Amino acid sequence: MKIHDLKPAEGATRRRKRVGRGIGGKGGKTAGRGTKGQGARTNIPARFEGGQMPLHMRVPKLRGFNNPFRVEYQAINLDTINECGLDQVDPVSLLSKGLVSKGALVKVLGRGEISRAVNVKAHGFSKSAEAAIIAAGGTIEVLPLPWGDRRPPAQGNQFTNR
Repeated sequence: MKIHDLKPAEGATRRRKRVGRGIGGKGGKTAGRGTKGQGARTNIPARFEGGQMPLHMRVPKLRGFNNPFRVEYQAINLDTINECGLDQVDPVSLLSKGLVSKGALVKVLGRGEISRAVNVKAHGFSKSAEAAIIAAGGTIEVLPLPWGDRRPPAQGNQFTNR
């Protein structure tokens, strides 16, 4: 058997209805379109909605901008570090205490005061937090970002900046 020998099963197809071929039999005169009116005419666009504001004009376009390369940090303040009682503060220990979420980038901010020497590892520090930790006798270590020294990977979908 070859491709040109293939046929649909017997009775699976029927011939198309030929309309508008005279008054003998069905489909003559108005050819199944009723009488007069818009539906009897030709050349109506498929998207035409009877004069209602069309869908392609109703949907909003170009509203604002969401930067797909933004870097979001979770903030931890000095008073929170002081209260948590940890001597070694890093994203893993903060996660175990429930202070940050899994995989979050941590930035230490300078609200509150720190009264003891603490070793802090985080992805970012504000200048005031950095100064306060060092003044209290602690050390800071800036962790590298997970994507290296390039820009971060894009977040969102194909419609993010449309």
